Amino acid sequence: MNVPHGPILVVEDIPNVLELLLVTLRFKGYPVISATNGQEALELISRERPALVITDILMPKMDGYALVHRMRTNPVTRNIPVVFLSATYVTPEDKNFALSLGAVRFLEKPVDTEEFLLTVAEVLTQSPPTVPEPMENRLFYQGYRERLESKLHHKNAQIARTERLLQTLPEDQRASFQALLQEERAHRDEIQAELNQLYHLIEQTKKDS
Repeated sequence: MNVPHGPILVVEDIPNVLELLLVTLRFKGYPVISATNGQEALELISRERPALVITDILMPKMDGYALVHRMRTNPVTRNIPVVFLSATYVTPEDKNFALSLGAVRFLEKPVDTEEFLLTVAEVLTQSPPTVPEPMENRLFYQGYRERLESKLHHKNAQIARTERLLQTLPEDQRASFQALLQEERAHRDEIQAELNQLYHLIEQTKKDS
C-alpha cells in the first residue's frame, strides 16, 4: 500500500506497544519510522516530513500534547495530520483538549488493531483535514496544566486506594498489588515531573512577557 507524501511516524515510549504498532503498520505495507518522545519526533519530522504522526500523550522529555502544539505553531509542520493514542488521557476533557490542538483522531489503548488500521487508512485517504489556528501559548499552558493537575489528582487517589487495600490483604495476595502500587507511583512521579516542567515554563513565559 502506498502512502502519499512520506512515511508514518509512530511516537511511543513503551517498547512493546511501539513494536506492536510498527509491526501492524508494516504488515499492511506502510513505510514507518519511530521516536520515543516528542523531542526525537520533532527532529525526525524536520528531516522526514511524515504523511501522518501517531503519538502517545504521556512520554518523557516532551509529551504528545507539547509535540502537537509545537507542530501546529510551525508553518512547515502545521498541516501534518496527527492521531493521538492514550491509556491515561481518556476523559472527555482530555480528548477535547487534544482535538482543540489539531489532532484529527483520538484512540484509546489498548489498541484495537482493526480500529487502528481503519483510522490510519481513513486519515491518509481523505482530503487534508482543516487544522484549527494554533493555540496561543498562554491558552495551551493553561489547558495543559489543567489536564496534568487533574491526572495527578486521579493518580494520587488511585495510590491511596491501593495502599488501603494492601493493608487488608493476606500476605500471599499482596505481591501483585505491591507491583501495581510501584507502577502507580512511578506513573505519578512522571506526571509530577511534567507538571514541574510546565510550572517552570509558565514562570518563564510570565517573565518574558
